[in-house]
Amino acid sequence: MRALFLAVLWVAHAAHAQAPAPPNEPSPQPVEQAPVPAPPAVDVPPPPPLPPPPQPAPERAGEAVAPGAGRVEPPQPPDAARATSAPEVGVEAPSEEEVLAPIRVGPSETVGEARPRGELISGAPLENPDVAVHIVQQKRFADRGRHELTLYPVVPQVNGKFTRHLGTAISYQFHLQEHFGLQLSGQYNWVGSESDFNAELIDKVKESAQAASTLLVEWGAYGGFEVKPFYGKFAFYKHHLAQFSVVINAGAGVVSTRHQLVPEGRDEDGLRTVASHGDTGMRFMGQVGAGFRVQLGERFALRLEVRDLVYTARVDRVNGCSLSDIDSVIDGGSQVSSGCRIEAFEAGGHRNANLRIARDLIQEPSSDAINLINFYAGASILF
Repeated sequence: MRALFLAVLWVAHAAHAQAPAPPNEPSPQPVEQAPVPAPPAVDVPPPPPLPPPPQPAPERAGEAVAPGAGRVEPPQPPDAARATSAPEVGVEAPSEEEVLAPIRVGPSETVGEARPRGELISGAPLENPDVAVHIVQQKRFADRGRHELTLYPVVPQVNGKFTRHLGTAISYQFHLQEHFGLQLSGQYNWVGSESDFNAELIDKVKESAQAASTLLVEWGAYGGFEVKPFYGKFAFYKHHLAQFSVVINAGAGVVSTRHQLVPEGRDEDGLRTVASHGDTGMRFMGQVGAGFRVQLGERFALRLEVRDLVYTARVDRVNGCSLSDIDSVIDGGSQVSSGCRIEAFEAGGHRNANLRIARDLIQEPSSDAINLINFYAGASILF
């Protein structure tokens, strides 16, 4: 029975395999697949060899070993290290005011104002042996709104060809701005005479320079302004800073002039005679100068300057007397103009000589522009 059942199944399977395919169903075609490229080979460097684990120190007899000794902690990132580090006991973090406060760089030097955290500062302590170049950009002391009083004890003339001057000057400055100020100056010459060169001309050649060229300045007063186009600093004695500036000044004013009539000499008895001068009036004057100013500390400064006083010189009156006034006095008359001061010719005891020389000066009128160049060295106090 079983054999008969198996035979029937084999016949049915053979008949199904030989049956034709239906016409509406196309036979499946084989699909060709594109070859997949193999991934490129990557050379992977071998990992660096691990450092050998630290060997624990040998235990000594009687010495206890703390648990975990010899264990190596893995490295931590900076943020994690700061987060896990325990704060020091009794130490507080700096405040924002302390971080932004000015920085002290010397015994008495402050560089800069409050600066943001992390900003570089151009400056270094002068006593730091590791710093070769020190740069200080800002001025230590401000001049704006301050007063300065300067005394020049000795002011000599430096261009004395026909004249010789030596005097004292004083100057006042008010600093309107850091580099600009107003200035008032006064000067008195306690020595004023003709030069030795002009005296030699009179003695040997019987000639002298023109009256206008030998005009002397007795005193002067002028006002103007002062500018400081350049300034800087330099170090001295290793631990000190000095603040310097180049100054340029100009102004205008008046000078009182006079002319030497009889020079200093000796009389017939060998006694010394004083020189006599005749007043030649006031003259308009212009001034220009330049120099060097060094500030030592907050309240003191030194000044070295050269100034040129330019004024017009013309001799048409002596002691207020005109030519007609002097001729009248010499001839024995007493009628003179209201401005004539006859008693001034008595100076030095040389009345007749003074009158005669004054008449000669006025008879040959001359005019000139005089440059009186002086050297000024003085000390200032600021307040």
